[in-house]
Amino acid sequence: MLKEDGAATGGRLKILVCVSGGGTNLQAIIDGIKSNAITNTEIISVISNNKKAYALVRAAEEGIPALCISPKDYEDREAFNRAFLKAVQAAGPDLIVLAGFLVVLPEEMIAGYRNRIINIHPSLIPSFCGKGFYGLKVHEKALERGVKVTGATVHFVDEGTDTGPIILQKAVAVEAGDTPETLQKRVMEQAEWVILPKAIDMIANGRIAVEEGRCIETDKGGCS
Repeated sequence: MLKEDGAATGGRLKILVCVSGGGTNLQAIIDGIKSNAITNTEIISVISNNKKAYALVRAAEEGIPALCISPKDYEDREAFNRAFLKAVQAAGPDLIVLAGFLVVLPEEMIAGYRNRIINIHPSLIPSFCGKGFYGLKVHEKALERGVKVTGATVHFVDEGTDTGPIILQKAVAVEAGDTPETLQKRVMEQAEWVILPKAIDMIANGRIAVEEGRCIETDKGGCS
């Protein structure tokens, strides 16, 4: 369980994973739970906004309840937001994990799950983040800028875009001849699939809290 400040209150952490595409980060979480890299945690549900998302197949193969709630099936964004929030509340998660979820969350949901929603972003925030920076676009911009190091960030979600308290970051080298696709793959393998499971495990075991808008690691006195 989690308090509003993001700190665990005891008991097995129930997580809801939201996805839009292939679900590689979902798979990293599934594998992390199986290998005990993530402890004291269970995935109770997967929600996608995309009927064709392979992440739904991954969930089905593991026997994880999953459903699609697509904006295309509703008359407007407000109706979609209501349906989405209702499904989240019905699942009853302690923590919501956005694992490649390309949907802007309703503000009511962010307020209701303060410091109980985390996101994985494929850059070292505050670089290459914010509105319009998602998927390959992040890596395209990083290569255009000529940075030598990029990476990934796990952060709590607030009302801004990629502006919530940072939990973990991991750097990845940019190599000569990189394309957006090769860089994306390296960032996923070397950073995203490492720090997202680690962040979930830290939260599940009471090692993370948020104080004055910043993340702290409660048993080591710092967040790296």
